[in-house]
Amino acid sequence: MSIPVIQGAHLVGSVNLPDAESVFRSVSTHLGDRMRRIPDGEVGERFYWIQFQTKRFDTMSGLSRIPVEPFYIRGIFDGRPFVIDEGVSADDLVFPDLGYADAALASYATFARLRDEGAIAPGTRFQVSLPTPAAITGAFVVAADRAAFEPAYERALFAELDRIVDGIPHEGLAIQWDTAVEFALLESANIRSTHAITPWFDDVLGGVVERAARQAGAVPADVQVGYHLCYGDVEEAHFVQPTDAGHLADVVAGVLDAAPRPISWFHLPVPIERDDEAFFAPLASVELPAGTELYLGLLHHEDGVDGARRRAAAAATAQPRFGVATECGFGRGPSERTPALLDLHAAVADAW
Repeated sequence: MSIPVIQGAHLVGSVNLPDAESVFRSVSTHLGDRMRRIPDGEVGERFYWIQFQTKRFDTMSGLSRIPVEPFYIRGIFDGRPFVIDEGVSADDLVFPDLGYADAALASYATFARLRDEGAIAPGTRFQVSLPTPAAITGAFVVAADRAAFEPAYERALFAELDRIVDGIPHEGLAIQWDTAVEFALLESANIRSTHAITPWFDDVLGGVVERAARQAGAVPADVQVGYHLCYGDVEEAHFVQPTDAGHLADVVAGVLDAAPRPISWFHLPVPIERDDEAFFAPLASVELPAGTELYLGLLHHEDGVDGARRRAAAAATAQPRFGVATECGFGRGPSERTPALLDLHAAVADAW
């Protein structure tokens, strides 16, 4: 075991508090200048990550639900996937406002006011978390239509990004690409479930890296960009437990090599039971540039500071410098857990 150098804390995105102002104030109170960026908590319709996008699709011409009995996720979201209607080209699909730009611009107005009042530490950036187009495609579109649908949705999502970077000062903005379904594709052979998502492109790792590099390139050079790499968080459970950090390391190294601009940070999950050096060993071969931060999701509410310290010590044998985080956002956990989780970030960040 090695002694890590802990460099701050990171919030993935979702926080179970009622509104953006509550998130900004609570995070600043509990974590202060340990945070380089603060998200708005993905409050409102975004609370269940990307599920609200299906309500947008329901308003569109050219997309239809498959004709089976509806089933509901959390009693709110219709879980039936979409097909592109017969005779319709994906290139002709007209997407409505997806909601990401509207939410970011509204939350930034609150962020800027609180920053100007001194409630947010100087130099802290506003973090906007966006899903990858592959996430939406893999989760909501039938297999036969995914290859056609993904580029069309990517154009719509990049248009939302353009509105965000046009409306928020670049020196105070950071964009995070939430990269989860890609790991379901990389692990598809290991997922024994009817819900496994099969890849719709050859060379899965190459395709994941190519898409991530394109996402980085869509963000202006003077706006920070980072990646949340994720193994899923459906009802606080991964779609499969990684055997080690191998796929994570492959994607980090691939993106660093292929991206047309610097990457500001990567966030990686760490399963609660993995306090062994073997899990982290693949990360040892990744050479992080001086300007790229690494955050490890080694904080778990079940075992608190002690468990985080064990995982951090094991991680340091592969990468000695990193910040701390939870594995994923915690907006879908009970709200009474939120203050203690924020305090856990602070306690572990200050533990060495």
